[in-house]
Amino acid sequence: MGKKRKVPGINGSSSADIAFMLLLFFLLTTSMDTDKGLPRRLPRPPESKEQMDEQKVNKRNTLSVMVSSDNRIMCAGEEVTLVQLREKARDFIENPNNSETLPEKDTLNIPYFGVQMVTKNHIISLQCDRGTKYQTYIDVQNELAAAYNDLRDVVSKRQFGKAFRVLDDEEERQAVMKYYPQKISEAEPKRYGETKKK
Repeated sequence: MGKKRKVPGINGSSSADIAFMLLLFFLLTTSMDTDKGLPRRLPRPPESKEQMDEQKVNKRNTLSVMVSSDNRIMCAGEEVTLVQLREKARDFIENPNNSETLPEKDTLNIPYFGVQMVTKNHIISLQCDRGTKYQTYIDVQNELAAAYNDLRDVVSKRQFGKAFRVLDDEEERQAVMKYYPQKISEAEPKRYGETKKK
């Protein structure tokens, strides 16, 4: 009788390497949904009590925007559509006729533009109800940002011959942003109910 040949055992040392390579492959090739945030740079807090008191007293520099639980938009105490919200925000930020009911204009020396009269102390205060739909919140944010972009495009085209969004020189972009600084302050959502229909 011949000797039985032993079957060699399977070498398992490379199994871990193969599993790691498969895991790495799936991690790299699988796309994942990521949450996107809204970039917001809030104004610096007042440095002194005098500045704080001045901000409290001078209400003309603040535009109040509220969104109710039934997704109605209130701007400066009156109900508006998204289109009207952008127009009101544009007028508020620019104050084209130097109205006494809109933000105060101060002189500011801006690179490329020189001395300009701008509403540097304005602020848009946004507050939503806890029941507000997320899409409505995003739509309101987009319209407020669009108001700033519209105004920035105007001064950018006038000064540099092209829209703000296509400016590639960082110093030029910073100058336009100094002309119209984006100041949107978001208050914590509250439950204040539905707005009354007129």
